[in-house]
Amino acid sequence: MTELTREAKLSNAFVMLADTLVADFDLLDLLQTLVETCTDLLDAVAGGLLLRSAMGELQVLASTTEDAEFVEVVQLGAAAGPCWECAATGEPLTIGDIEATGDRWPAFREAALQRGYRAVHATPLRLRSQVVGTMNLFNTSVGALNDQDIAAAQALSDVATIGILSSRAAQERNLITAQLQQALDSRVVIEQAKGVIAQATGLSMDDSFTSLRSFARNNNLSLRSVATALIDRRLDVARMHKARPAGQLSQPDSDIPRAP
Repeated sequence: MTELTREAKLSNAFVMLADTLVADFDLLDLLQTLVETCTDLLDAVAGGLLLRSAMGELQVLASTTEDAEFVEVVQLGAAAGPCWECAATGEPLTIGDIEATGDRWPAFREAALQRGYRAVHATPLRLRSQVVGTMNLFNTSVGALNDQDIAAAQALSDVATIGILSSRAAQERNLITAQLQQALDSRVVIEQAKGVIAQATGLSMDDSFTSLRSFARNNNLSLRSVATALIDRRLDVARMHKARPAGQLSQPDSDIPRAP
């Protein structure tokens, strides 16, 4: 019965990702869906996702918690860690006991242990030899993912990667790169909007993002357009946070561009 339940969850996860891959899909939403789905499906406590910019530099694009995002940023700053290594090699990497890594990645080790993470699995976002990033799943208990879970994480990541790269298959490669760069730029705006929501409502940064994302989905808007409207004060935080019917904004709907 347990195996059937896991199979059903995995099947639903593939359907969810496929449903996200509509024409001109929201890349940020796709990758957030990927990391949240894998965190839940594979019984991880947190997840993060790094993506390459147009210049080839890794940046944090999605995470399930602020703690996971912090550990990812530490790795980027040190240019070392399992997630960094996975992105460089294009191969999955499991660390069943972070504390036992010694001096291999000291900055990552310290940051992860301070936030209670004891194990991590890094999955590359790749298509053949092209690696666009890595998804990372953290746990608070020692122990590596089993082969079945590793395969599931890779399969879901592959679907997302294929969607990213094939969505503009008929266009020039520089347009695909531009889409990835736009998503990275949008992340900066969204982080600012999270701060606006947190300051106005007292919510944590994690809950602020959940509120922002829910509003965007309920009103068929892109994450960036809602974030921009908040920063520009065209959308009132207090009214957005209250439970209101979808589409009820502090300013006319026309002020916020609809998601494609």
